[in-house]
Amino acid sequence: MPTLKSSVTISDGHIARKRFGQNFLHDPRVIARIIQAIDPKPGDRIVEIGPGQAALTAPLIAKAGHIHAIEIDRDLAARLRKRFTASELAITEQDVLRTSFSALADQLGGPLRIVGNLPYNISSPILFHLLDSAEQVVDQHLMLQKEVVDRLVAGHGSKIYGRLSVMLQARYQMARCLTVPPGAFMPAPKVDSAVIRMVPLPVTAVKVCDWPIFAAVVALAFTQRRKMLRKSLAAYAAMLDWDALDIARTQRAEELSVDHFVGLANAVASLPLERRQGVEPRFS
Repeated sequence: MPTLKSSVTISDGHIARKRFGQNFLHDPRVIARIIQAIDPKPGDRIVEIGPGQAALTAPLIAKAGHIHAIEIDRDLAARLRKRFTASELAITEQDVLRTSFSALADQLGGPLRIVGNLPYNISSPILFHLLDSAEQVVDQHLMLQKEVVDRLVAGHGSKIYGRLSVMLQARYQMARCLTVPPGAFMPAPKVDSAVIRMVPLPVTAVKVCDWPIFAAVVALAFTQRRKMLRKSLAAYAAMLDWDALDIARTQRAEELSVDHFVGLANAVASLPLERRQGVEPRFS
């Protein structure tokens, strides 16, 4: 949900809090389209991030029977407990960035389906946090700022292709489900939103050997994206067999496909530890 400039009182008396980035979905047509995209089924282990005023929570429960929610706002959590029974909704009052989704999958007995209208001010940290638990996830349907979704699905060569694109495309199949206008929220943000479907790739299809090294190489390459790789990756450029990688050291980060980045990072990971100085894991 987009960050607010000020607190706004919603119709039921709840004050939308700026620090939590609260904007509440209320358009029934948009809600119906999102639920259709998710296609919840009885028995699904659905975890909703930031249920808010239950715009998605109620129809998810109606379809699945029971869901688990993570809500940082105590007032909203209390309202949700009054509205739904424990057999319909379990709530964890916690910052999503402190939630172990792998542990939650173990607790609930299997892989999760993640749903969320994410706070836009921390959407990237949440996406990277979820990445750690991809093996325990069936799929993710997330509402994000449209600009972020555009970056997530961008291909190499695009001006908006970057670190976020590479890191997440290496682990998920992603597709935009729908675009959501500002008027679908209360209060209305100043930007369009979009819902993206993220399906983790099978483990056998994931070619990254070392995720911290992969994250570090991608971050380093895009730190100064207009520089040639021989300069942005100067710390170990001379140690790599660029011909074997099918990469020209004169290329720039935005020109490399996800597969090229995977091959590049795997080559760095194969170097002796003492030759990888300057390659530091960066996820945030």
